[in-house]
Amino acid sequence: MPTPAPAPLHIAVLIGSTREGRFAPVVTKWLAGRLDERGDMTADVVDLAETPLPTVFPAFGQELPQDSTELLAAVSPRLAAADAFVFVTPEYNHSFPASLKNAVDWHNEQWHAKPIAFVSYGGLSGGLRAVEQLRVVMAELNATTIRKTVSFHNAWAEFDASGEHADPAVEAAAKAMLDQLAWWAHALRDAKSVRPYAA
Repeated sequence: MPTPAPAPLHIAVLIGSTREGRFAPVVTKWLAGRLDERGDMTADVVDLAETPLPTVFPAFGQELPQDSTELLAAVSPRLAAADAFVFVTPEYNHSFPASLKNAVDWHNEQWHAKPIAFVSYGGLSGGLRAVEQLRVVMAELNATTIRKTVSFHNAWAEFDASGEHADPAVEAAAKAMLDQLAWWAHALRDAKSVRPYAA
C-alpha cells in the first residue's frame, strides 16, 4: 500500500520592511511565484505594513491594552499556524529593520522548533549582514535558521518592469533554499508530532 503524501507545508512569508517606497513587495512577489510553483508548500504573506504590531511593550505583569491585543490577533495566529518561515528583509545600517525585530520580540513560542529561510536585498552586501544578525536573534528563540539563502545585490537594478528576475543562478538558489526549508520543516513537524517541543 503506497505511503500517503504528507500534508503541504504552511509557509509564513514575513515582510520585514514597512518604509514608504520600500522595495520589499517586488522581492516578495517574486518569492511568492516560486512558492506557487511548488506542490508541497502553501504560503501566507504577512506584511507588517498592512498588519502593524504594537511598538510599545507593557510593563512586566501588566495586561495588554485592547488596541494592542487586536493588532496581535491579526498576526500571532498566522505565525503559530506556520510550519516554517521565510523572512524577506532589507539591510538598514548593517542590520535588519526595527519593524521586523518588533515582530520577532512580540512572539516567542510561535518560532519554537521551526525552520526559517531568508531572502535579503540591498546594495553591495545584498542584505546579508541583516541575515547574519537575524540568525543570532532567532537562535535565542529556539528556531532553526537554514544555511541556504537568496540575496539580491543592487536589487533595484536586478528586476525588470514586471518584477521578474532573469538570472538562472538566482532561480537555482531559490529552489535549493526552498528544498532545504522543506526538509527541515518536515523533519521538525514530524518530530513534534511524536514528542512535543519543550523550550
